Amino acid sequence: MQQAGLPTIVAMSPPNLSALSGPFIQGWLAMAGLIVAIGAQNAFVLRQGLLRAHVAPVVALCAVSDALLVFAGVFGLGRLLQSAPALMAPLRWAGAAYLLWFGWQAARRAWRGGSGLAAGSAVESRAGVLLTTAALTWLNPHVWLDTVLLIGTLGAQHAQRGAFASGAATASLMWFTALGAGAAALAPKLAQPRTWRVIDALVALAMAAVAGQLLMA
Repeated sequence: MQQAGLPTIVAMSPPNLSALSGPFIQGWLAMAGLIVAIGAQNAFVLRQGLLRAHVAPVVALCAVSDALLVFAGVFGLGRLLQSAPALMAPLRWAGAAYLLWFGWQAARRAWRGGSGLAAGSAVESRAGVLLTTAALTWLNPHVWLDTVLLIGTLGAQHAQRGAFASGAATASLMWFTALGAGAAALAPKLAQPRTWRVIDALVALAMAAVAGQLLMA
């Protein structure tokens, strides 16, 4: 029996972090596997990092753009797919086929080797740098395919779509920050073909894992 004057103690269970951490980590891993591949956008960010020219705005623009595209894909495309379930199967097969092809290309580069990545000439003005970054992001079909279609299709399958999208956006932010801020320190390693063979091998494994997730969904 409760005594007068004493507050009632309500037992509160700890929050269920697994419901959020699972989709968050899956979104992070899916985006991390896609974003580390060498492309025009990553090469430009790395070059600006090596030259130490307008690194912060370039990183911010890339990360914000990826976040917008990811959330648009997860929530916009996800709702479209839920309203038209017949579209899910062909999108899954198309996405898995692209991922397998992408992984095969990375595996072949890892096997054959290639040249390292070197910085080119800098774009002097901040406006020119941001325009180039925006073009390499918003006009790049691979960015749309990766963030809107592939990540969006994966995220639409989760009950916690916001957690999945947040994980993917976090991976993008971490990658571009590390790429821009750490470019000078990593330049000697990144210039070695052996390092990119290891990276390409890891990318190939990640692509195969994500493709399997799509096919088994």
